[in-house]
Order: sequence, then structure tokens, then C-alpha cells
Amino acid sequence: MEARLDLFASPVAGKILKHFTAAGRAVKEAGLPDSTRELVLLRASQINGCGFCVDMHTKDAAAAGETAQRLHLVAAWREVTVFTDAERAALELTEHGTRIADGAGGVPDEVWANAAKHFDENQLIGLVASIAAINAFNRFNVIVQQPAGWYQPGQFA
Repeated sequence: MEARLDLFASPVAGKILKHFTAAGRAVKEAGLPDSTRELVLLRASQINGCGFCVDMHTKDAAAAGETAQRLHLVAAWREVTVFTDAERAALELTEHGTRIADGAGGVPDEVWANAAKHFDENQLIGLVASIAAINAFNRFNVIVQQPAGWYQPGQFA
């Protein structure tokens, strides 16, 4: 597969993606655990069918010490026991926030309340920002058909 646009060669795309990336880096200051953030980025990317981001976040999570078992089971998180209650709440919020058009009324109150039980206000802001940012990145990559498989862990850090 060949990309419709070369996002990495375009100065305009570079400027836009630089700001998106900066927003993602700011999330680290919110106190959301890195492992939770990587699981969220991976799950949204799976839902959106973004091969580039699935490749990137799987590799980054593994390089940061995430186990292969947990990475393989993210897509089936409801049926497995390897995730904490906080991680499960984050994954549930991710699914509702990613599939926002599928649910009349957006994210249900009970989903939000469950996340709020496990994360403080700053972490919730980081979680919401992570979900919003990865959905934007996914859309860039899916629309331009960005090929996947060549990413190296930490390449864009």
C-alpha cells in the first residue's frame, strides 16, 4: 500500500502534526500512567482500523515493558483478567469516546463515573486528551492510507 499523501515530507502536514504531537506530550504532565495511556492509544487505533498507530503503539508499549500477553488481549479486554479495574475503566471510556457517533448522547454517565472512581481530575483530562488526540491521528493515517510496519520504538519521541 502506498500513502495518498506523504505526511512526513509535507511542511504543512509537519507543522500540523507537530502541534498534535506536542499536545500528546503535554498529557504526560497529567499523571496518567504511561501503561494506561499506551493501552488507550492502542485500543482506539484498533477500533479505528489504523494500522500505522496499532504498529506504533504496540511497539512503544512493548519497548516500555508492557507484556505481549496484555498487548494481544487489548482487543478483548472485557473477557480477560490481565487488566486492572482502572485500566478497564480507561479502556471502556476509550471505546465510548472513540465510537461517539454510535452512541446517542455520547459517553454514558456510568462510564464517566467509573473512570472518575479510578482517576483524579488531571488524569481524567489526560485520558480525555489522549483519546481525542489518538482519534485525530487515526483519522489522518486512515484517510491518507499511511502504510504500517516500518515504525521503530521511540521514533517520534
